[in-house]
Amino acid sequence: MKYLLLLCSFFLMASTADSPGYKSLFNGRNLKGWTIHGTEKWYVQNGELVCESGPEKQYGYLSTKKDYKNFILEYDFKLEANGNSGVFIRSNIEGTKISGWQVEVAPPGSSTGGIYESYGREWLIKPSAEDEKVLSPDGWNKGRIQVINDEITTFLNGKQMVYLKDEKIGMGEGFIALQIHDGGGIKVRWRNIRIKKLK
Repeated sequence: MKYLLLLCSFFLMASTADSPGYKSLFNGRNLKGWTIHGTEKWYVQNGELVCESGPEKQYGYLSTKKDYKNFILEYDFKLEANGNSGVFIRSNIEGTKISGWQVEVAPPGSSTGGIYESYGREWLIKPSAEDEKVLSPDGWNKGRIQVINDEITTFLNGKQMVYLKDEKIGMGEGFIALQIHDGGGIKVRWRNIRIKKLK
């Protein structure tokens, strides 16, 4: 049964990644193409990428080995326990101190889809409380980030959450990364992580 589930997950991800112009960033089997930062847990289970707090309860990141400038990034996520996480764009890191911009992934009422600048201006824009109601607290959610030069637009389950035009983001360079927030007790599942490069 376990083998059948893995096989089904693999074919689902393969068909999704084959959409015109899109490339899968997660192969459903291992962490090839990614780099772990910190001591928190990143592993593959049943074809899904799992991030989980470790004993040190610190920040942790999983970054792409490649940098991406202009793109559309799509991903599915499911919150377990305290799902305080995020997706970083055009980012760089020293140890576990990351510089860049985070599209929030978090429990209800915590601004999922908003944009936060780490070690900088902090919150740049948050979605409205009404828009955030599209978040499923215990089911799968579909996130989408579109980044073109100095413009970034985020979507959650097909709904636009925020749009921001920002000169500093426009000058940014770097990788894409997933986050585990500090504090412990965090567990988030990811799947169907794919990217379409834009000019």
